[in-house]
Amino acid sequence: MIYTVTLNPSIDYVVEVNELTAGEIMRTKAEDLIFGGKGINVSSMLAQLGMKSCALGFIAGFTGDALEQGVAAMGIQPDFLKVEQGFTRINVKVHAQEESEINGQGPQIRYTHLEQLIKKLDRLKKDDILVLSGNVPGSIPQDIYADIMQHLQGSGIRVCVDARQEALMSTLVYHPFLIKPNHKELAEMFEVELSSREDLLVYAKELQAMGARNVLVSMAEQGALLLTETQEVYHAPACRGKVVNSVGAGDSMVAGFLYGYLREQSYAAALRYGTACGSASAFSKGIADRKTVEELLVQLKEREAC
Repeated sequence: MIYTVTLNPSIDYVVEVNELTAGEIMRTKAEDLIFGGKGINVSSMLAQLGMKSCALGFIAGFTGDALEQGVAAMGIQPDFLKVEQGFTRINVKVHAQEESEINGQGPQIRYTHLEQLIKKLDRLKKDDILVLSGNVPGSIPQDIYADIMQHLQGSGIRVCVDARQEALMSTLVYHPFLIKPNHKELAEMFEVELSSREDLLVYAKELQAMGARNVLVSMAEQGALLLTETQEVYHAPACRGKVVNSVGAGDSMVAGFLYGYLREQSYAAALRYGTACGSASAFSKGIADRKTVEELLVQLKEREAC
């Protein structure tokens, strides 16, 4: 079973207007509600692929109730903890001549809530997969992912971490099964400029030396690079298509990687599925559907055969 943790999930209110003008009343030409957060995005893509997952995290207020119902309607098993203060955040995303965002804060999460989450994680079994992804809210210690992994140490649970800076680096000593920085995040971690695939591989190996088992680096139009725990190096080319919205693409890549690995027990297949899923969501308004993923899988296989 795959479990995803989203510490601060959200409802994204996405609106399109012809032109955004400060101080004026405007009418939308299109609008949508998207239930998300990085872990939920992973679960959403898994649901599109026909794989079950359970979404954990914190919700609050009437928006939390709406998010829980929305997640269940997507075919994801919700198992959120409801906290008392605040409400699940609403992020306003305006698409006009430029894209603008106003992101909410989310509820107040206390230490007792974190203890309750960790108790929930005690039910996971050997060979289950736990995905820890997203930024850590300011009310929570930035090394919370490391605390969770320390608590689960020796349980045989495979943990995937998709986070930035301290939230990610602090987990490496506990040997996460998979980490997925993008090329910009990798450069930020080591305060360097990365100009080639060889440069990326050097620092992916640094992360592996620090404890990561598998390192997956997404490289936008340059595709993706995978360094496996058996020291194999794979590269997948970028899929051809028009980028519509990059939000959720990295999360979709994580979901596709896990799906491909569990389905075929092959890191090469995991990278192929991850690349197809990530690209499919980048080419879609939200998390992509299975049909779009399958079309890109065919494209990748044809390019590999050339």
